[in-house]
Amino acid sequence: MKVPLLDIKQQNDALRPQIEAALGKVLDTNGFILGEEVAALEKELAAYCGTKYAIACASGTDALLLALMAFDVGFDDEVITTPYSFFATVSSITRLGAVPIFVDVDPRTYNLNVEQIEEKITDKTKAIQPVHLYGQCAEMEKLREISRKYNVPLVEDAAQAIGAEENGKRAGALSEIGCFSFYPSKNLGGMGDGGFMTTDDEKLAEKLFALRVHGSKERYYHKWVGLNSRLDGFQGAILRVKLPHLDAWSDKRKQNADYYRTLFAAAKLNEQIAVPIERENVRHIYNQFVVRVSSGQRDNLRQFLTENDIGTDVYYPVSLHLQECFKYLNYRDGDFPESERASRETLALPIYPELQKEQQEFVVAKIAEFFG
Repeated sequence: MKVPLLDIKQQNDALRPQIEAALGKVLDTNGFILGEEVAALEKELAAYCGTKYAIACASGTDALLLALMAFDVGFDDEVITTPYSFFATVSSITRLGAVPIFVDVDPRTYNLNVEQIEEKITDKTKAIQPVHLYGQCAEMEKLREISRKYNVPLVEDAAQAIGAEENGKRAGALSEIGCFSFYPSKNLGGMGDGGFMTTDDEKLAEKLFALRVHGSKERYYHKWVGLNSRLDGFQGAILRVKLPHLDAWSDKRKQNADYYRTLFAAAKLNEQIAVPIERENVRHIYNQFVVRVSSGQRDNLRQFLTENDIGTDVYYPVSLHLQECFKYLNYRDGDFPESERASRETLALPIYPELQKEQQEFVVAKIAEFFG
């Protein structure tokens, strides 16, 4: 049996007639850059996330960069964030000449350990940038308390977490600015790059709308130096077709996650495999289902699963503080032990909504065979 890590073809094929009709509409109207489809998508995304504004842009990476630019983050400023995330989390900081100040992760959730944040705040701290890793919100209630106490804004890296919730409030509505990605592997994925930002602040929204078009509110008149970061009309049209299905897809991912838990418990693999935990009062949307593999067996298990046509991936094999390009930050092995341990022990298993129970049973049976 073949079990890919992700199969977006099934999802796209099911919606192909609607997608083709939506693309044809863009072709007919020539709304290729931003345009009516993107404007309509922005309103729908704001309503979905529970915010006043949504601002589309060219990628999730640009969303992070634009958010920090909106807070005037620049040379020698500091932004507190996690070393255990996708590269863009930190590159968005360093591209502005700012300094990432790392805080280790909670070993249960892989999200920012909020108990370590206050000791890292200085008079140079310009923002705190938590990541909602794998589809579960960071501890935003505690983070908001810290934010208010020190008057430091929060920027949510919610690239993997559209629709995730804490205490009934959705990702993107838990901070001053939320940042999202439409990369094809995301729960709401386009057919190319794309991203968006959310905010309730009118002035921040105004600035973000301008920053994505070279800092211009009126054509050829530039209040700020921004980026060329515009979502194209074709992506807007595709995403509008997909958005009404998003909650059903995320709910199916949750069902798949729960079935994995049942299967691992039945196979008595709890000592070898630690499944993801869900914090209380959250909605986890399972962009990834990441397990922790004990006894240094992660890479051997992954190879065995590959040989049996089961797709896996490692998110992420090198903690960001140890990346070659960040040597100048002078971090060393052992500085963030939980992040480093996660990079050695975690493994993502297939979790996409079209995944069948028989496929999940095959995955767990092969893992049991490996440890047998």
